Amino acid sequence: MSIHEQVNSEALSGLGDFLLIDKPFGWTSFDVVAKIRNTYKRSGVKCKVGHCGTLDPKATGLLILATGRKTKEISALEVLDKVYDGAIKLGAMTDSHDSETIEYGHCSTTHLTEEEIRSVAKGLVGTHLQQPPMHSAAWHNGKRLYEHARKGVVISERKAKEIIIHRFEIVRIELPMVYFILHVSKGTYIRVIAHEFGTLLGVGAYLASLRRVSIGSWQLSSARMVPEVIESILQKSSIISGDEGG
Repeated sequence: MSIHEQVNSEALSGLGDFLLIDKPFGWTSFDVVAKIRNTYKRSGVKCKVGHCGTLDPKATGLLILATGRKTKEISALEVLDKVYDGAIKLGAMTDSHDSETIEYGHCSTTHLTEEEIRSVAKGLVGTHLQQPPMHSAAWHNGKRLYEHARKGVVISERKAKEIIIHRFEIVRIELPMVYFILHVSKGTYIRVIAHEFGTLLGVGAYLASLRRVSIGSWQLSSARMVPEVIESILQKSSIISGDEGG
């Protein structure tokens, strides 16, 4: 799927489309939405833009944006399974369960065997109740959990929800790093899985890197970087404006 196929006249006219974007490291999902929305605005087009499933700032990979009337279909994409690849660092923990906050609780991992690591991963496959992490955008009493976390407040009664780990494959072990592929149901926090993985191994762990490679049948291989999508929107707008002017 080319950029010009993704960003077509229907999207610019407000009928809408799905834009597949490879989210940059350090950007929030809303950062991407705002950038694309502002691009349409610069083009003189009033267009709704929303995303179909949040990615944390430290994660990269597939982010699907819906524009125009396609925003009404966001809920249909949000319920789809997701597949990720990434790395878990054993022998250390962080408050956010990823690289956003500083490490603590360091310990040796040299005693761990490949068999033990793979066995724990296999044991996590199945249905679980999972609490959202404190450093997340989940709501509690009208505030995001991360707002409480930044004030040093821990909400112990965070509402848990059922998630399914369909596949937890260990693809490479280079201690203290463990590289994986995870296929999970909607709303699953991968960094919580990383934290639990380290706890079960007795050494602690956090999510060192994460990349979303698919959402349902939508693949990262069809996605484009933000500057490419912006350029195509502006080009398409220029073509349409030129046609109208002619």
